[in-house]
Amino acid sequence: MPLSVQKLVSRMTFRQLQVFKAVYQEQSYSKAGELLGLTQPAVSSQIRQLEQAVNQPLFEYVGRRLFCTAAGERLILSIDNIFTEMKDLQTDLAAMQGNVAGELRLVAVNTAQYVVPYLLRAFLDLYPHVSITVRVVNRAAAIQRLNDNSDDLVIMGMVPTEKPLSSLPFLDNHLVPVVPPGHPLLQRTNLTAQEFLDANLLMREPGSGSRLALEMHCQQQRLKVKASMEIGSNDAVKHAVMAGLGVAVLPRLSILPELQLGHLKVLDIPGFPLRRSWCVVYPQAKHPTPAMRAFIDYVQQNIKQLEQVFLRRCEFPSPLPELPVK
Repeated sequence: MPLSVQKLVSRMTFRQLQVFKAVYQEQSYSKAGELLGLTQPAVSSQIRQLEQAVNQPLFEYVGRRLFCTAAGERLILSIDNIFTEMKDLQTDLAAMQGNVAGELRLVAVNTAQYVVPYLLRAFLDLYPHVSITVRVVNRAAAIQRLNDNSDDLVIMGMVPTEKPLSSLPFLDNHLVPVVPPGHPLLQRTNLTAQEFLDANLLMREPGSGSRLALEMHCQQQRLKVKASMEIGSNDAVKHAVMAGLGVAVLPRLSILPELQLGHLKVLDIPGFPLRRSWCVVYPQAKHPTPAMRAFIDYVQQNIKQLEQVFLRRCEFPSPLPELPVK
C-alpha cells in the first residue's frame, strides 16, 4: 500500500464518512446534525477533519446555499461503495453464524399500510438482526420504484401484468362503498351502483390502486364514474365522507374503527365489495438477499394464519392478535 494511501486511511474515520454522507444528502449541516444526533459545530468539525485528510474542500457556500465540490462528488461515490461493502459484510458474517441479517427495504402502497405493521412484528421476532425501512406511496410511485429497482420488495395490489415481476398474493383486500350515518342512500332499497356513484363520489388521485380498481370495475360493468372531488390519501377520503362531502369506495381494513363506532356505514350494492389481493412483488431478474428470502418465505408460510387473523378483525373490530412465531 503506498505511503500516501496509508496516511489517508489513518486520518479518515467511518464517523467522518457517515457525517459527510448525511450533509451531502440533506444539503445542510444543521439537518445532518438533527439526523445523526449531533450539534452543528460537531458536524462542521467532522467535515473540516475530513477535508484536511483529503486536502481538498468538500463543500462550499454560494450565497446561502450549500454545494458539494467536485472532490466531494467523487468522495460520495467511494463512500457509497464502502457502506455497501459493509452491509454485505454484515450479512455474510451473520450467515456464517446461521443468522439472517442485513437491510430490508419495503415499499407499501397506501392501502397496504394497514396490514404491513402486523406482518413485521412476528417477522422481527424471528429475525431481530434484520433492519427494515418502509416507504408508503401510491400505486404509480410503487410501479416507478419497481422499474428503478429502488427497493427490495413492494407490497401492492393490482400487480402490472406487462412487466416481468414475481408476485406472491397473501391477503384479500375488500373495497366497500361507504357513506356517513344519516345519509339518504341508507334509506333506499334496491340501490344501484350507478345511483351510488352519482351521489358526490370522492376518489383518490390518478395513480392510486384503489381508484384504478374502481375504474376497472365500472368499465367492466358499463357504469359511469366521475369524481366530485379528488383527495390524496385514504385517510383524507375517509374524513371527507364523515364530514358529509360525499360517498366513497374504501378498503374495509382502513375503516374498521369508524365502522365499529358507527361513524361510517357500508351500503349493500350489487357488485360490491370489490375483491383484490395484496401481493409481495419484486422484479423476476432480482436476486433475493437473505433478508428478502426470509420475508417472502415467512409470508408464504403464514398465508392461512393471516387470512384468519384479518377475517376475525373484520368481523369483530378489535386489537389484532399477534401472528404466530414459527
